[in-house]
Amino acid sequence: MLKDGKYAAWFRTPRGQGTGMVDLIEGRISGNDSFFTYGGSYRVDEQHFSAVLTVNRHADGPPSVFGPDEVEVRLTGVCNGLVANCSGTAREVPDIKFEATLIYIQDDAPAADARCAVVKLNVDRLPKVLDGRSRPRHPFTPPKAPMS
Repeated sequence: MLKDGKYAAWFRTPRGQGTGMVDLIEGRISGNDSFFTYGGSYRVDEQHFSAVLTVNRHADGPPSVFGPDEVEVRLTGVCNGLVANCSGTAREVPDIKFEATLIYIQDDAPAADARCAVVKLNVDRLPKVLDGRSRPRHPFTPPKAPMS
């Protein structure tokens, strides 16, 4: 069973590979990478995973791993709750095999009782003169104009 949440996606075809982020929430997929957005639906039955995903370009960039910029991908695979491995093809280019691995991203929420320390700057404690830990800086001297 896949958990609802955010997943890192690694995808590949014989034409190339890439990474992105996807959200899986109650049967819906949404996500993106630097050049494409993803949307669609998924189903989970025990450890079996299936999805229909549309991919659309949103920014100029390198060619997609499919070739065309807009495709509909049908995927099937297996999952264990934190990872899903799936494969499939795009309707527009059925001869290109697509594989993807989705990895659940744990949200590291800060502890509820964590306190942020505020440090006040006491300028009286800063060094007044240069010591062995620092060296003098030479002022900027503009380059001399060429002689004509």
